[in-house]
Amino acid sequence: MGAGALEVASARRGLNFEKTTDLATVLCELPGYDVERVAGKGYQNVFFEGKLVARLLRRHDFYRFLDEGGVDWRNKVNGKLLPDQALLVIARETLFVVEIRCQQRPGWVFRKLQTCDFKRKQYVKLVAPLELRVEYVYVLNDWFKKPEYKDVLDYIQSVNCHYKFNELPLAWLGLPVKDA
Repeated sequence: MGAGALEVASARRGLNFEKTTDLATVLCELPGYDVERVAGKGYQNVFFEGKLVARLLRRHDFYRFLDEGGVDWRNKVNGKLLPDQALLVIARETLFVVEIRCQQRPGWVFRKLQTCDFKRKQYVKLVAPLELRVEYVYVLNDWFKKPEYKDVLDYIQSVNCHYKFNELPLAWLGLPVKDA
């Protein structure tokens, strides 16, 4: 498979974050997917070939979703965590908290990566009454492939969190993929 074919396969089988960081926009560009805001609700529905497969929750929408599910988050955690984006994959009963981190020059973003364990545990507490699992994943740009980030990347995995570079594979999320 040539480089072009690999790029096409990636675009069809994963969420590419090189040009955009909005899950709804990226999903709508994939064959078979459609995203619709639900009036009066704190989420967007994600459909694949007309079938509901996931819900998108951003920042404060996540807490509206918890309220709708009867979860009083104030009794679970001390303060709000505002996810960049969260994707509830219905078939897996799993909430994927997706944090996008891009860096172009030396800085302190890598220190934020070290907070994933605490944040994942907070999300686990929040969605426990809904009987959902939580996966916490960073989507990182190539900057973080440098050797000086190896320790922090190893740490992320050691605390049951995840990272991907530049894309989020649909199959990894448990979302369907349209055959070629």
